[in-house]
This record gives sequence, C-alpha cells and structure tokens, in this order.
Amino acid sequence: MSVNAEDAGRNGGRGAGDPTPTPTEEHTPTEEPRPPEEPRPAEEPTPAAELLYGVIRRLWPLHRTVVRAVERELQATGMTAGEHALLDALRTEGPRTVPQLARSMDLDRQPVQRWVNHAAELDLVVTAPNPAHRRSPLIELTAQGAEAIRGIQEFEVTELRQRLADLSTEDVRTALHVLDRLGEEFRHLANGARMSPSETGTDHTPDNRDRKDRNPTDTTGAADPARAPGKGRSGE
Repeated sequence: MSVNAEDAGRNGGRGAGDPTPTPTEEHTPTEEPRPPEEPRPAEEPTPAAELLYGVIRRLWPLHRTVVRAVERELQATGMTAGEHALLDALRTEGPRTVPQLARSMDLDRQPVQRWVNHAAELDLVVTAPNPAHRRSPLIELTAQGAEAIRGIQEFEVTELRQRLADLSTEDVRTALHVLDRLGEEFRHLANGARMSPSETGTDHTPDNRDRKDRNPTDTTGAADPARAPGKGRSGE
C-alpha cells in the first residue's frame, strides 16, 4: 500500500490534499421580543367590600367623637375618658391587675397605670392584695367609684335610648358582629400572621379573647400590640 493510500485510510478515505472539515457551527435562533402584557383590569369591588370600607372610614372619626362627647359629660367629675373606660372595665369584669386591664382594653400598660393612679387620687379605685402575685395588686372600685360609674352609665343609657330609638336590637347585634369581625381580622394583620383566625379556627372575638383575663389572679401576658389608633392617648 502506498503512503498516499495509507494517509487516505487514516483520513477516512480523504485524499492528502482534501481540506480538513471544520465542526458545524451551532445556530441559535433569535427570539422575537414578546409584546408587553396588557395590564389586567382592576377587579371591581363588591357591594359588601364597598360597605366595609365605609365602616372602616367611619371608625376613626367616630372614636374621636365619642371621646369628645364623654369628656364633655365628665367635666364636672374630674375624670378623663380613659378613666371612664377603666371604671367601666372594673364594673364589668371585677377586680383586675393593671396587665389584665391593659390586655383587655388593647392598650399598653403605661396609660392604664396613669389612669389607675389618677382614679386612686379621686378615691374611685383602690389596690388590694393579689394572692397570685405580690407585686401585681388587684385594682378594684371603691364604693364611690362604683356609684360614679353607675350614675354615668345610667345617664348614657337613657341618652342612647332616646337618640337611637330608630335602631332595633337586631341592628345593634349586627353592628357588634361586624365590629368584632373587623377587629379580629385587623388584629391578625397587625400581628403579621400569615393565616387569618377564620382559616385557623382561632376565635379572637372579645368574649373568647379575654376569657383568661376574667381570672383576677392571672398576671401573665402583656398588652395586645394591636390596639386601636390613638386609643392609648385619648383621655390620658
């Protein structure tokens, strides 16, 4: 076999003078630019959502208006609107510690403690020993405090009955239910939880949320951080 033949064998039958083939270049097809996606039209709010927004928009002005009305009513008593709320909580729930009062009112302890101190100066509340915690005394109404809040609330009930006579009992129950549900969901949002109480089956309505607070010897637990806007400053 000649050298040329051997070379041809080594080169797969190509002659010595045949050019060396180059690898085929890969061709990447150029993608055509996609047209921009059209923005999705905003979902139209449902009638229920519109009504809920209406309720929420009214809450802050209503809160401020109630505080002003209560403060005007209390001018002759020396009490503030916050102390009115404190006496109401003690009349409703009985003796409580300051942490319990703060938690049930969705407030920090500091404003509640100031209200307790001032109410004590007015002889409306007094501290009593707490069997469960020596350093956290119970706060309870004095006879004067019980009489003061009873008279105030009797007047308020009479005024409400006359001014809101057009509202039925069922109307008021519905309003309470809506406010409880709003409070439940906004408390969930304020605490940053991923799942809502309705999804987890946790009931945070006031009746259940404060069940532990009704034990006057319980001193555990801090104030709920999700308090109503401005509530901690009103009537201090």
